[in-house]
Amino acid sequence: MTTEPNQDPAAQSAPVESDTPHPDGQLAAQLAAANEELSNLRESMLRERADIENQRKRLTRDVEMARKFANERLLSALLPVIDSLEAGLQASGDDAVALRQGVELTLKQLLKVTGDNGLVEVNPAGKPFNPEHHEAMSTVASAEHLPGHVVQVYQKGWLLNERLLRPALVVVSGDA
Repeated sequence: MTTEPNQDPAAQSAPVESDTPHPDGQLAAQLAAANEELSNLRESMLRERADIENQRKRLTRDVEMARKFANERLLSALLPVIDSLEAGLQASGDDAVALRQGVELTLKQLLKVTGDNGLVEVNPAGKPFNPEHHEAMSTVASAEHLPGHVVQVYQKGWLLNERLLRPALVVVSGDA
């Protein structure tokens, strides 16, 4: 170790006093700050976890209510149809024509309600067979119909919002 001319070698090896705190004090301060930050993060995590749990419960409750009352609009629209059927049953008399007219009006009312709610009739008489919407019960030879066309409909099919609810049961023409 070399010394400069005007300096005392003992002064060079003595610790220099400075404004920096003792390293142990610095570590303690950093540890305290880290512990405080950890505590804040824990509290924040617990609050967020509680918020998520409350949101999950609220969503579950909303889904349950939606499921419970999903058909409310449809059923409200069906009430006049029920009223018409009940009125028809209470009507007295042997007039078959009036009874038929009442049933036809009630059916028309019911078809309007179901149509307004996305239900569409599949009545394919005379149309080409569509395996996506029709179920062939049998085939028959027919000179009046083209091969692969529906000759007879046993039961109409139904679509709900363009998705098949029930296929039409049909008889299909084969080669004559």
